[in-house]
Order: sequence, then structure tokens, then C-alpha cells
Amino acid sequence: MNYLFAIIDKADYATVTDICAELELQYPLSFSARGTALQSMRDLLGIENTKKRLICAFADKAQTSEFIKQLKRKIYIGVPGHGIVCAVPVKSVGGGKLVEQLKGNAESAKYTPEINYAYELIVVIANEGRRDMVMNAARAAGAAGGTGLHARGTGAKGEEKFMNLSITSEKEVILIVARTEKKAGIMRAILEKAGPQTEAGAVTFSLPVSDVAGFGIFEE
Repeated sequence: MNYLFAIIDKADYATVTDICAELELQYPLSFSARGTALQSMRDLLGIENTKKRLICAFADKAQTSEFIKQLKRKIYIGVPGHGIVCAVPVKSVGGGKLVEQLKGNAESAKYTPEINYAYELIVVIANEGRRDMVMNAARAAGAAGGTGLHARGTGAKGEEKFMNLSITSEKEVILIVARTEKKAGIMRAILEKAGPQTEAGAVTFSLPVSDVAGFGIFEE
């Protein structure tokens, strides 16, 4: 079982949601997002708008494969500027009935993920307006790019701080997919140049990724 992250242009939103419905993906969600590509790179690729949509949903192995296949065919995932998709293995799910529902009752409620560590999804939470500070550090360490989400902390009164990060103020969430061998260097660079001791106040963690598409030369 995977949790899919598809970052797409807003113009492709209807097409991708139709694909989700056709494949009967479970619990699909949509978020507003913004690309982090440098202006020089956008000019080179002819990308005018950085506004994106992040689509998330549960999918089994077959659904994941078909989802990626259809995105490549219908919205040209894999062509620069047309989005990316990655699948994060789900380690555990709360409740056997939910597992059965997610798997269409086709398999036992017992679940053990198959994890391929070739890629990892780096998640960075930083103070609002410090996305460029994070991405400059990440790019210097080998990151190809990232996608930013706007968020707000939900910390209770009296619990406003976590690792020097104010969790009740406006936040930037940056998603970066990288090869595993580059992951540690990217995270280290972010912490050194945009970590909790800086204005960005960033904290970061990573998740394993089993499938990816849309990274061009990254893909094998």
C-alpha cells in the first residue's frame, strides 16, 4: 500500500481527479501548492506560472503503476514542467477494517510494506517567507527542486515552540524528492543554513519512496 503525492499544474487538476475516480483511489485529497523553480530555469523551460496542485491518495501496487502510466500518457508527466509523482509506502494503518477497505477486501488485514529506498521524500517545515532560504541550501547540496505548501501550526496554548520553531505561526512546507545517496547531504545543508538557529527555523525529516515519475534524468 502506498500514499501517492502528485504535484501537477492547476490546468491538469480535472484530468488527474478523473484518473483518481476511474482507478477508485481511496481518500483522495487536494492542496494548493507552488513550485520553487528559479526564474532562470522557468524561462529556459517556458514555465510562466508556479501555481500547482498537490493530489494525495492511497493506492495499492497495481493502482500506483496504472496511476503513473496514465499521468505520463494524459498530462505528460516526465516532460519538464509537467509535474511529478512519487509513492510513499504506508508502514501501518489504524484498524484492520480500514486496511481491508483500502485493499478492496482482496487481501488479509495484515500488512507489511515493501520499501525501496532508491528515493526519499524530504519534508521541510520552515517559517513563512523562508522557502528560498531552504531551497538555496538544498540546491547547493544537490537537490533538483521542490514544491512549497502554505500551512499554519495548530499548537495548543503553552506549546508554541518545537525545536525553536513557532508551531502556531504561518509556515512553509517544502517537499523535495531526492535519491537516497543525496538525502543526508541535502538535509544536513538545510539544517546548517536554514535550521532552527536561523531565521528560517526549519526542521526536516524524510520518508522512503517506492515509485517516482517526472524527474527526467533521475528515472531509470
